[in-house]
Amino acid sequence: MSQIGKQVVDFEVQAFANNDFKTVKKSDLLGKWSVFFFYPADFTFVCPTELEDLANLYPEFKATDCEIYSVSTDTHFVHKAWHDTSDTIKKIQYPMLADPTGVLSRGFDVMIEEVGLAERGTFIVNPEGEIVAYEVVAGNVGRNADELLRRLKALQFVAKNPSEVCPAKWKEGNETLQPSIDLVGKI
Repeated sequence: MSQIGKQVVDFEVQAFANNDFKTVKKSDLLGKWSVFFFYPADFTFVCPTELEDLANLYPEFKATDCEIYSVSTDTHFVHKAWHDTSDTIKKIQYPMLADPTGVLSRGFDVMIEEVGLAERGTFIVNPEGEIVAYEVVAGNVGRNADELLRRLKALQFVAKNPSEVCPAKWKEGNETLQPSIDLVGKI
């Protein structure tokens, strides 16, 4: 079943962010764009490469009024320990959400019940709290933050310009399309 248009589940979880613990809840999302970036576990192999990739582009995500939330079923204490021991994870400035009860992993339908870990799922959420894009990737393949940022910008563009659509590989500043009967069969 598609997740597109689905409201984010109501939640309140602990997070490690800016060298401190804090609470993050659904109401914190409303009014801005969000990316939920689920990964299986801290202290693993592919996960730190993805989280570093996001950390490197975090200023660009923030410039688009988007917050990144990385999420695993680890606790906020484990997130802090990983941050304190890994030079790669020390680069992270976005909130690392703790989901030991699985409220988020189940709410976004990425929980691997047999092992209690999250799939490698990425969700873009609009300011109204609705999922507008998502992908789930096999656990042994990392994701690309550049493509995620491109997709976010395209979604933001069409949200502001509902009569236009973004073609494949569209990048900010490129031409868009305006669907009409005159365009049918001419692309």
